[in-house]
Amino acid sequence: MPISVATETTKFHLSLNVSDLVRSTAFYRTFLGLEPAKVKADYAKFELDDPPVILSLVPVRPQPGGTVNHIGVRLSSVDALTAMQKRLELAGMTIQLEDRVQCCHALQTKFWVKDPDQTLWELYVLHEDVEDDATPGTPAAHPPKAESAASWQHRMTEPFPSRIPHDDNSLVEVALRGTGNLASFGEQRDAILAESFRVLRPGGRVVMHVLTGDQPAAPTHPHLPGPAAVVERVPQQSEPVAAMQRAGFVRIHFDKLAPEPCFVVSGVRMRESLIAGIKPGHRPRSATHGAIYLGPLAQVVDDYGTTFKRGERVALNIHDWQQLAASQAADQFLLLPPESAAPRRCS
Repeated sequence: MPISVATETTKFHLSLNVSDLVRSTAFYRTFLGLEPAKVKADYAKFELDDPPVILSLVPVRPQPGGTVNHIGVRLSSVDALTAMQKRLELAGMTIQLEDRVQCCHALQTKFWVKDPDQTLWELYVLHEDVEDDATPGTPAAHPPKAESAASWQHRMTEPFPSRIPHDDNSLVEVALRGTGNLASFGEQRDAILAESFRVLRPGGRVVMHVLTGDQPAAPTHPHLPGPAAVVERVPQQSEPVAAMQRAGFVRIHFDKLAPEPCFVVSGVRMRESLIAGIKPGHRPRSATHGAIYLGPLAQVVDDYGTTFKRGERVALNIHDWQQLAASQAADQFLLLPPESAAPRRCS
């Protein structure tokens, strides 16, 4: 008796050939946000409840691109798509975003991501069906790169290289540990941060661990005690932030700014600082989303120069909208989906 897919099948089972079982298991652990149900020397399996899928990995080297065209997951809402994009970008994965495109005879918002063997995953929201198909089903140009080295760091006791030894858009994180306290940082800061920007993937971040001062008049070679004796220069707190902005980083914030100074020299209070910035991804031109700033200030300006006046709707592209939704300031905004979305009924 044949099995009825509609009534008998409870989970879709997908098996992939992978060249490196360890790397692929790590990729799918992060991609799915789930621990594998089974891991053996020659096999790994993930079991998802939503959507109902069993994904198994078998260590048999595939041809480039795998043995499938692509694998798709349709999500229930733009909010769900945004949350997944944020999680993957924060994990350092490179995605390719497509906002309200026609694909497979439907209007969709989606992004693409590749696993270490170049298997292409499509995550999308279906807006509506359309008669004409205007775009190809899979991204033809500049597809996301496969996993590579995760991070690179520089310590102030080492010379900074003229070129970070990694390809463009290949790293999750660049850590500059004490680099900002080198005597040469004042002259080289833009070049150092531009080089950091080059090697980071979209969504990757630069982190500066640096001793900063509350005034621009900090003496050079301040002869600090203990391990801090290697400090050659103490920049003002705003200097690394401004350099990150010039390099193109966004969502710049202090992960740490010590409330009490570590040292006070010539009246300059010097604090341990940890400053992070994110490399943005592609910004579409079409402004399909919106946001209303709720206050308490009269207006605020984001890293792209967009001004939000309290109570006024501002049109945004999906990239800027998602960046705002993922930011620490998200609670200060009413985030509006595309106007074509079905309105919610007031209770």
